[in-house]
Order: sequence, then structure tokens, then C-alpha cells
Amino acid sequence: MATARQDILNRYSNVAVIGAGVIGASWAALFLAHGLHVVVSDPQPDIETKVRDMLDKAALTLKALGLPHEGLDKNLRFEPDLERAVTGVDLVQENGPENPKWKQELWAQIEPALPRHALLLSSSSARPATEQGQQMRDASRLLIGHPFNPPHLIPLVEVVPGDKTSPEAVEDAVAFYEALGKVPRVLKKEIQGFVANRLQRAIMREACYLVQEGVVTVDELDDIVTSSIGLRWAVNGPFSSFHMGGGPKGLESFFQHLGKNMAASFKVIPNVELDAKLQQVIIDQAAASFGKTPIPEMERKRDDSQLAILHALATVPANGKTPS
Repeated sequence: MATARQDILNRYSNVAVIGAGVIGASWAALFLAHGLHVVVSDPQPDIETKVRDMLDKAALTLKALGLPHEGLDKNLRFEPDLERAVTGVDLVQENGPENPKWKQELWAQIEPALPRHALLLSSSSARPATEQGQQMRDASRLLIGHPFNPPHLIPLVEVVPGDKTSPEAVEDAVAFYEALGKVPRVLKKEIQGFVANRLQRAIMREACYLVQEGVVTVDELDDIVTSSIGLRWAVNGPFSSFHMGGGPKGLESFFQHLGKNMAASFKVIPNVELDAKLQQVIIDQAAASFGKTPIPEMERKRDDSQLAILHALATVPANGKTPS
């Protein structure tokens, strides 16, 4: 298994990271930790400082994941010229603006300089591969590889092929992300927002509604989530959770007893006015609570807590039985 994993990483040993903001720099840290050679292309004048700061910031997390975390920049270089940056690379991870015109022009611009075997992945959370590749001559190696922030820690990657993406490219993308220790999940069709963000959006909508109606404050709602469904969903998703909630017959019994009421509730969509007034209420409540904590301190606690959860889950046997 380790040999097969290394073979895959060797196949994609030269990676171009286009756009090195929060997501791109995090990807770069993960790629470098796995021994890949990374070239970063980003027009920001201080990009080298920002990326190196991210490597320092990610070091504790990478160490906790059992990955190399020192001297990562020995395989890192910067190249502002896009064509030179992608020359000879095996894989591109794009993290640019969520602007369809920008992405279309990017892929069309760099396509002539790319090796034919290169795998082209976009971190986009909103622009599907079919749209992005409209100006390309051959978009068969282009698809979405959408991570959850930060990519060097959170396992999920949504792999979303476009209309012209080849099955081989999908298989290659899945194999690459698995070799990095990620959990890639292939979506069977393109849909706006993909899956995880659509779920987040639905939850955020209801959260804003509950604050709008004065049912809870923002920090109270956060406590309710982390003390209930947050814990549950770290282990089981909504469907398997409700399956167990149905008793011995699982979802069949759950739908038999609660399906009608749930179906009725789906038709009731409360009105949420996320206007300036509600936004300010949320901002003020956050400022009076967790907003007092500096963002870097919040991020460190988040990452440490996520690591603790991942390590704890890794000790649970796959069959659910406690070792004797």
C-alpha cells in the first residue's frame, strides 16, 4: 500500500499552485509535506512572505499528522509568469478568484504550455469544470478538486468532473488525493455549490433565522451545534444518524413514524432577511463573545480540536468492536 501511494506521488512530483491565498498556501504546505516539488504562481508582491508564513503556521498541524514539517521550502519556488510556472508540471491546483471569465482565460492561457499528461484541478467552490474549460481545446484533464478549509488538515475533497472530463482523469484525481491522505468523494453531476457548501448554506440560513427571531444568540447557537449535531456528525452523517434513530428497522421505521411531519416541514421555508440590520446584530453578538479572541488563537484551537477528533476517530475499530 505504501509503495502504491508513493508511486502515485512520484507520478505527480511536480505541482503548480496557481493562486496562493489561504487555500492555495495551505495546499502548498500539504504538497511540500508529502515531498512534492511546488511552484507557486501568484501576482501578489509579497506572496513569498505570505506562503512562508503559512508554512510556519501549518507546521504544528503537519507534525501532529505525522508529516514532515521542517525545511519544507527546500522544494518550493516562485514563478510569477504563468506559462513558465506550468512548464513541465504534472499537476495544477488552481485557487484563483471565483470569476468564470478569469478561470476560462487562465486555462486557455496556460494550456499550450502544459504537458499533455498534466492533471488540472480547481479548488473552486462555485464554478464548475464545464464552465471553466469552455475556452480550452482539450478539457479532458480538467475537473474540480474542492477542499474544505484548511486543506492541509480537513480530509474532504469534492471531486467534480465536467462534461468533457475523462473517466481516467477522475480516477487519477481520486488516487492523487487519497495518496495525500485526503477523503475524495466524486459527485455524480455538477450542481451549484457542490455538496458540503450547500449543506453549510442550509444550516447557516436556519442559524441566521433563529438569531433574527431572537430565539438564541450566535454563541448560544454555536454551543448548541457543537454539543449535539456537531458531535454526532463527526461520526455519522444525517442519513446513518436517522437510520439508527429509527430503531431496528432503521430508516424504514424512521420515515414511517416521522416522514410525514418531516415532509411537511420541508415545505415551510421561513423568511430570512440577511439585510444590513441582521448582519449588524450577528456581528455585534459575535464581537461580544468569541470575537474577543484573536483569529490566530481561534484558528489554533480549531486545528488542535480537529486533530484531537481525527486522532480519536482513528483509534475506533472499523467494525465498531473494542479490542480485547
